[in-house]
Amino acid sequence: MRYARPSIDLLFESAAEVYDNGVIGVILTGTMKDGASGLAAIKKVGGLAIVQDPTTAMSSSMPKAAIAATKVDKILPLETIGAFLNDFFTPRGNR
Repeated sequence: MRYARPSIDLLFESAAEVYDNGVIGVILTGTMKDGASGLAAIKKVGGLAIVQDPTTAMSSSMPKAAIAATKVDKILPLETIGAFLNDFFTPRGNR
């Protein structure tokens, strides 16, 4: 049998160590709580934490766990996350 090996926490923790406050973590729909402690690690170094609004998620376990684990910067519906990130990275004079 093959079982899922949650690894988003490891990815986020490594990214937080390397990129410090320049890292952005995004948690989308999913089951279990993978990503919650990794997103908290990103917030601890001053990074940006974005979570899909659990009411728009096919499975709300991961978004809810992330929201419970740390103070997230944005809780957004799935369809607005891309636009938010685009605006975030667009210089103000080019908006």
